[in-house]
Amino acid sequence: MPQSISSPVESELLIKKSRFLGCVQPVPDRASAQAIVASLREQHPGAAHVCWALMAGGHSAAVDDGEPSGTAGKPMLEVLRHQDLEGVLATVVRYYGGIQLGAGGLVRAYTDCVAQALKSATKVPIVKVRTMHCAVPYALEGLLRREIENAGGALLSVQHGDLVTFAFSLADTAADALVAHLNEAGQGRISWLENV
Repeated sequence: MPQSISSPVESELLIKKSRFLGCVQPVPDRASAQAIVASLREQHPGAAHVCWALMAGGHSAAVDDGEPSGTAGKPMLEVLRHQDLEGVLATVVRYYGGIQLGAGGLVRAYTDCVAQALKSATKVPIVKVRTMHCAVPYALEGLLRREIENAGGALLSVQHGDLVTFAFSLADTAADALVAHLNEAGQGRISWLENV
């Protein structure tokens, strides 16, 4: 099951006088990630490289930012994939120390920097949520409220008219079972509506 992390985590490595500042943080999409990277470039004008890797919204990216091709962004991305993370951005800011590390040394440095940061991360499962709408007679309002709460759902809105109309969300994995249970408990008096 894909996971994200609850809050940003950081690491710092010193390797042959080069300083690597790593950060892995939750992000919703590529545009947010690019804004964070742009901000890092402003905060670290003396850095030689700001490399990054992204897994968010079904998109991935691996940017070497001037390091030899495949020695920074891709290894960072592989750490994220290996840990089955989604909705995260990994960045590593490198201050060059004057000693070349070679391709293998760079791969290890960028991989280790991201892996070290993730050691302190609190991982959270990504739960796909479904939004549902239904209308019920007033006599079933209490039943519906209780069952939505028992299923771990969240009420989004309740409108009172000829019928009581509910909008609620809950984990996609629980939605079909709740509908079947409510249809039985409501004895056919619950109307399921398409997105209203």
